[in-house]
Amino acid sequence: MRRLKLELKQTMEMYSNACKEALTAQQKAVELQRWKLEEERRLEEARLAEEAALAIAEKEKARSKAAIETAEAQKRIAELESQKRISAEMKALMETEEKRKAVNALSGTGLRYRRYAIEEIEAATNFFTESQKIGEGGYGPVYNCLLDHTPVAVKVLRPDAAQGRSQFQREVEVLSCIRHPNMVLLIGACPEYGCLVYEYMANGSLDDCLFCRGNRPPIPWQLRFKIAAEIGTGLLFLHQTKPEPLVHRDLKPANILLDRNYVAKISDVGLARLVPPSVADNVTQYRMTSAAGTFCYIDPEYQQTGMLGVKSDIYSLGIIFLQILTAKPPMGLTHNVQRAIEKGTFIDMLDPKVPDWPTEDALVFAKIAVRCAELRRRDRPDLGKEVLPELNRLREHAESHDHYSMFSGYASPSNQSQVSLDEASSSLPHSGESS
Repeated sequence: MRRLKLELKQTMEMYSNACKEALTAQQKAVELQRWKLEEERRLEEARLAEEAALAIAEKEKARSKAAIETAEAQKRIAELESQKRISAEMKALMETEEKRKAVNALSGTGLRYRRYAIEEIEAATNFFTESQKIGEGGYGPVYNCLLDHTPVAVKVLRPDAAQGRSQFQREVEVLSCIRHPNMVLLIGACPEYGCLVYEYMANGSLDDCLFCRGNRPPIPWQLRFKIAAEIGTGLLFLHQTKPEPLVHRDLKPANILLDRNYVAKISDVGLARLVPPSVADNVTQYRMTSAAGTFCYIDPEYQQTGMLGVKSDIYSLGIIFLQILTAKPPMGLTHNVQRAIEKGTFIDMLDPKVPDWPTEDALVFAKIAVRCAELRRRDRPDLGKEVLPELNRLREHAESHDHYSMFSGYASPSNQSQVSLDEASSSLPHSGESS
């Protein structure tokens, strides 16, 4: 019995130990399961992090590839732009060289004007006496005298005239190489002392005649239409000169002179500019570093942007035409005439010193002038195709009325040489050609 109790006690102790070991094993199994789950979680996080890193790497790779492609495209564009710039610079250099050669040809020994000695001019003007002075401008004074038994006007470069020397040279270059009935004729010059000798224009400037300065009689409407057509013809000649078009840049009534027969001639081309043919043919404008001309007559686009073209002169022409009709100052004239046309009161804008205006023709002329004076260059009409044909029609209508042939000092239009559109398209002769 005692032995059985001892064995039972031993068995109970073994059972107790077995339970404890089983519990310990179970706890270790739980811990192992927890560790396994933790490891699985960590592995999943590592896998997700790896996938995220791979995705970011793919994005960065794609972004890098796009950046490389963009950089290569920019490089190709830059190369093309560089080629274009080099091509444009070469073209500009070629045009500059051509212009230099043309100007050199004009300014060489072949210039067709007589060289006067300063002594001859001093003797003719009585040493520039005030009694023979007939005008004064920004360039300098103008004197009336006789040279070679011919009435002439001598324009003298004032020593302090701004850019006067370059304007003098330009005027010699242009006028010595062109001949046209509506351009003032340069007879000679004294380059050393800045003197230009022109044909004498007995009736002075259009500005003086419109405003009846010096007790001048008012110009009849027939003469005004004829003068307008002559100004347009002379300007078209400048715009169609070869090898390069000429833009006057300073058209105004003071620079339109009238001879003894009231034939209008354009003067003061000292500010004229040669426009490169490629510019004139394609975009009709050329950038200048600074605008030149007279306030109220300057093309607004040219004044703001420096972009010069033949239509820059058309704006000035429109203002001149409006003054021919109204004999009013240029400030705000386009707006006032346009308002009067819209309100039906245009007749009140016409120069009251002319009593017999042909209202319908005057209105047609005014509408042409207003179109010429549009603020935007693209809205202005073409001189040769639109403006001049209408001006010639108005001139023919004026010539059918013989009243103005009786005007003091004016010869009958039948005795005047009429300039056709073909004549207006004459080219600028080279220095080797005869005048």
